[in-house]
Amino acid sequence: MQRAIKRMILAAMSTACLVAPASAQAPGKAAVVDLAVRPGVTMRYLALAPLNPPLAAVILFTGGPGIANIPDNPDPNWASRGNFLVRSRELFRGHRLFVAVVDAPSDHKSETGLGHFRVSGEHAADIALLIADVRKRSAGIPVWLVGTSMGTISAASAAARLQAPSAADGLVLSSTVTAHPSGKHPPPDVADGMYSLDLEAIRVPTLLVYNRADACNRTPPSDVPKLERSLKGAPRVAVVAIDGGDKPISDGCGPLDAHGFLGREAAAVTAIADWILQPKPAQ
Repeated sequence: MQRAIKRMILAAMSTACLVAPASAQAPGKAAVVDLAVRPGVTMRYLALAPLNPPLAAVILFTGGPGIANIPDNPDPNWASRGNFLVRSRELFRGHRLFVAVVDAPSDHKSETGLGHFRVSGEHAADIALLIADVRKRSAGIPVWLVGTSMGTISAASAAARLQAPSAADGLVLSSTVTAHPSGKHPPPDVADGMYSLDLEAIRVPTLLVYNRADACNRTPPSDVPKLERSLKGAPRVAVVAIDGGDKPISDGCGPLDAHGFLGREAAAVTAIADWILQPKPAQ
């Protein structure tokens, strides 16, 4: 499997060479990047450099179908009522983090979005190219994959599949998908649950973040201890629980409720940023 992914990455790199190579991004600047990942396929991301030299970089994976719909010229209010990670991008940048907000690749921009593609070797190979591009733009600092809700599947799958030098340096999973819509745990052959992945293959520091009031049946807080125990290959694993928040606006699995850290965005982002910059083991 690892050899197959390596072949995909090398093939995609030959395609990526057709576009201008990335260079370090100026402090405080934003850029919309259309990265060539496979023949005829691009993956758009929004790159945000902090005002001061970045200490680390975070690649943010949105939930749901994985479609961020990044416009050509996003203004500061873009997606302000959307996914937790996307609407919190400036909070991450405020912690001296280089931020990359990821959209679905151009061949998965239909209504169904990423779906089972999230756990594929092709998706992991796309993410490897993204990691390499972010490293160039952020001057080679550590790069972390950060997913929320269904975005945790993309982030964890890439962390499990990729090896150095293509791999990221760390992983953050927030409101992690661990259960079927029925509330039951998926069997191993179901591709849309965290336990369909080879979690023991994740070899990077990993942080789990959840809201104790999360009412989504896909991300029950009671599953977090089991998920933590499943990450046996990670050198460090920690859990951060967030309490409280504003009155829900969306349904239990939407972005504007406890599942999306509504009203507690700053606390969640600060916890993530602090651990990325100084990862600690569980207490």
